[in-house]
Amino acid sequence: MNDKYTFEKLSDTVWVCASEDHRFGTDAFLLTDFTGYKRNDLVCELGTGCGIISLIMSRENAPSKIYAVDIQENAIEQLKLGIEKSGLTNIEPVCADLKVLWEGAPLGKCSLVVCNPPYKAANAGIESTLTSQRIARHEILCDIYDVCRAASKLLKFGGRLCMCNRPERLGDVISAMKAADIEPKLLRFVSNTPEQAPWLFLIEGKKGGKSYMKVAPQLYMQGKDGYSDEVKKIYRLTGEER
Repeated sequence: MNDKYTFEKLSDTVWVCASEDHRFGTDAFLLTDFTGYKRNDLVCELGTGCGIISLIMSRENAPSKIYAVDIQENAIEQLKLGIEKSGLTNIEPVCADLKVLWEGAPLGKCSLVVCNPPYKAANAGIESTLTSQRIARHEILCDIYDVCRAASKLLKFGGRLCMCNRPERLGDVISAMKAADIEPKLLRFVSNTPEQAPWLFLIEGKKGGKSYMKVAPQLYMQGKDGYSDEVKKIYRLTGEER
């Protein structure tokens, strides 16, 4: 085993392989919960990285099939290690460019596409010296329009695209979804406390949907004694399962 890899436990049976190149954060857990995924969903995760969202989905009520796609071979290697250690059979790792997808991709068949995309536009802000982290954080190899076009090709009519991003990118995300015939239907902001401005938003769109968007109550990360009750449930710190 390469000593640059570490395994982190997501449940009694599911593990994720992490490294300096491909790690995960709070947003992956929040986005996974937001999707409301079901066992009968055919799922595609775009830009999977270490596979964290696909692996979280596999803790319980796992979709029978998840395509986990990333353009970086080292990311797919990590995902395969996590799948192997967890003994999973429902996740299919795919090394491919989402701008062109791959031969045999389930075009027009997915009920759910999920993506935690690069938050920063190319050349915006300070870029990491690590190539993998630059790709994950900045729109170097793809932008939000590429993500939405790929999702539109994969989704069946009425299928859902769920994403997260920083509040300053909300206009870009809505514009990209609409351009790809994915209508924004549900929006939720995330902040640490009621007094603080949101640092993240979660958004769901439907392929071919009609114009109407609901704004859900805000999600607060912090409660009186550390994490809020909702975040504890998302992290599975209360012993309650989804």
